[in-house]
Amino acid sequence: MKKILTQSFFNRPVVEVAEDLIGCYLVRRTQGKTERYMITETEAYDGCNDLACHASKGRTSRTDIMFAEAGHIYVYLVYGMHWMLNIVTGPKDYPAAVLIRGIEGLHGPARVTKKLQIDKGLNRKKLGKESGLWIEPGEKIPKRKIKKTPRIGVDYAGPIWSKKKWRFILPLSS
Repeated sequence: MKKILTQSFFNRPVVEVAEDLIGCYLVRRTQGKTERYMITETEAYDGCNDLACHASKGRTSRTDIMFAEAGHIYVYLVYGMHWMLNIVTGPKDYPAAVLIRGIEGLHGPARVTKKLQIDKGLNRKKLGKESGLWIEPGEKIPKRKIKKTPRIGVDYAGPIWSKKKWRFILPLSS
């Protein structure tokens, strides 16, 4: 049986978690079928001061899950049509989450959720076999092999927050 990352893995600073998730496996079980994919791209969103983070607008019914204990799933709809998968990190009552942007062979957070049948039904659940979504450790990727870039689509957050290199990518050879 494969090991599952526990709450203690996620109960750390979001930028560390986002980088450490590169090389881990996102696992989805639906309709008796289990699929595992290496995580190849993530982005970190860090608390109320991070103007690119949903929590920067305060605690709302939408963002309330970001204030939960680490290891909870935060799924939201963007552009009225695409689900985005995030994992809550850090201490309870500190709103931070990692967006899963890509998995091996599939780039784009909306493509990830579509492929793995992830929607609002998983929002607010804990990662684990009970929810049908969990993360397993993978090979430890050397930090020098992980590319760091600014996050995508957050220009509205202003020059400081939009330029933070909190997007982590594992360039895979074709």
